[in-house]
Amino acid sequence: MKYETVKCELDGAVAIITIFRPDSMNAFNTTLRHELLAAFNEVAANDSVRAVVLAGEGRSFCAGADLKDDIGAGRTIEQVLQEEYRPILECIATMRQPVIAAVGGSAAGIGMSFALACDLLIMADNAFLLSPFTTISLVPDGGLNWMLVHQLGYRRAFQLCIESERISAAKCVELGLANRSAPAGELLEAAVNWGKAIAARAPLSITATKKAMRHAASGSWASTFDVEAPMQDALRNSEDSAEGIAAFFDKRKPEFKGK
Repeated sequence: MKYETVKCELDGAVAIITIFRPDSMNAFNTTLRHELLAAFNEVAANDSVRAVVLAGEGRSFCAGADLKDDIGAGRTIEQVLQEEYRPILECIATMRQPVIAAVGGSAAGIGMSFALACDLLIMADNAFLLSPFTTISLVPDGGLNWMLVHQLGYRRAFQLCIESERISAAKCVELGLANRSAPAGELLEAAVNWGKAIAARAPLSITATKKAMRHAASGSWASTFDVEAPMQDALRNSEDSAEGIAAFFDKRKPEFKGK
């Protein structure tokens, strides 16, 4: 499927989804919201894809919402958030494949929300995250308040947002907002190679771990235990588990088929 504001390509078992509005620093407009959801749904349904990289074209990952975008007569920002942004973010959270955000330049506003919504995050060494909402009298959105409070604690998250602090890649790694950084010119290659390394691992196990940990982020210990136990039962009876155990004893590399 071809898109106007998104590029979607495959590199082996890794899908690369690129936000493609470089002249607007990849800011979200109506077309981008619709096409990014379509691209994620397309990739999520592709059984050959085992990992996904989300990147931005040009000098920015995503500058947030395009303030020049006409959302349409009679529509509210609340409707756009609930009906157009939320489905994309929920797809990232619930799709079976892990999603790696590759942040070059900056991820600002709801672009920061998308970066942090991914399962893993790698940043160019000169990139930064920014929540600029108080500079234009708005509130962090796209679930950003929840993500920052859960990852940083209330006081640090609150300060970061009300002061619109520019968080460098090194600081993001230190705070646990990002997993790692890479030289700017090698960012996409590093992200794709990371995706390929993940794709070589047991896909059923990775999917189950993602689901269990997403639940654990807001669930209790007891409810998480109840999520893990039936998953473990199903996985232990899978062909991939048998292959992994056999490979362990044979001292060879396992060949997982996702079955």
